[in-house]
Amino acid sequence: MLNNKSILITGGTGSLGKQLTRTIFKKWPDVKRLVIYSRDEQKQFQMAQEFPESEYPAIRYFIGDVRDKDRLTRAFEGIDVVIHAAAMKHVHIAEYNPTEAVKTNVDGAQNVIEACFQTDVKDVVALSTDKACAPINLYGATKLASDKLFIAANNIKGKRDLRFSVVRYGNVMGSNGSVIPFFLKKKADGVLPITDMNMTRFNISLDGGVDMVLHALEHSMGGEIFIPKIPSYRITDVATAIDENCEQKEVGIRPGEKLHEEMITSSDSFFTYDLGKYYAILPSQPIFDLNEFIARFDAKKVPQGFSYNSGDNEQWETVESMKELIKEHVKLEE
Repeated sequence: MLNNKSILITGGTGSLGKQLTRTIFKKWPDVKRLVIYSRDEQKQFQMAQEFPESEYPAIRYFIGDVRDKDRLTRAFEGIDVVIHAAAMKHVHIAEYNPTEAVKTNVDGAQNVIEACFQTDVKDVVALSTDKACAPINLYGATKLASDKLFIAANNIKGKRDLRFSVVRYGNVMGSNGSVIPFFLKKKADGVLPITDMNMTRFNISLDGGVDMVLHALEHSMGGEIFIPKIPSYRITDVATAIDENCEQKEVGIRPGEKLHEEMITSSDSFFTYDLGKYYAILPSQPIFDLNEFIARFDAKKVPQGFSYNSGDNEQWETVESMKELIKEHVKLEE
């Protein structure tokens, strides 16, 4: 699928960007070019230790910010596939710096779209978050706006051979800034701070996130929001899995946090289809033939009023399953 293609990942030095890089080089060793586009030179320097150009001649490191449309346009020259992973993602930081979050997450998304229109990019997959579903914090609101921009871009692409789609999923296990590495560092204190004892979250591995991006690249018809069927966990179970002897101290929900996360609202159910491994929320007026979509993916409309919430999920991680997953997937960075 990606051999002889040129790919660019915005925010490519992040957890998902690095895992995508590993997977792409493993599965498609004849990839033409893989461009890591990000604004942090130190992270690029560190990533280049793992993926040096001497061993990975297809890799390129571009310093640039998604806020800079001219730089994006230059970077997109000769690119076939764009994976948009760059974002300001910390809820409390976005609450305190709202205009900065808008500049990166909303204006940056529009810059990516316009740079695609000015070049010959063919496929774009943008990363979303469960916090974009019925958002109560600014980060979620900016990502919802980003999702809407990418979906609507399919309507104004003209005759270009170009597709935009979105993948939306929950907490990525072990990613930078997530709860499990935080707990692993805090357990030495003997106390694990719990925002609310009833809190739940969706759970997906880095590999699961990568698989979703690749699924969208291969199967998107343009305008879908793909959502995985994944288990939930109780935050108290995660803390117990980290160290059952630690005290769990409730400290209160932080600004902008939800008790449970949601990836599909009941209002989305009118446009949501079950694809088997994934759900897909379609645009209200898709650019493709709906009957062709249903036939191609054996898609089944979800019941009216259906919603997908981490607190009401049918699949749950246990303390034991979380222990195994943490051993398998989480590496504590120094």
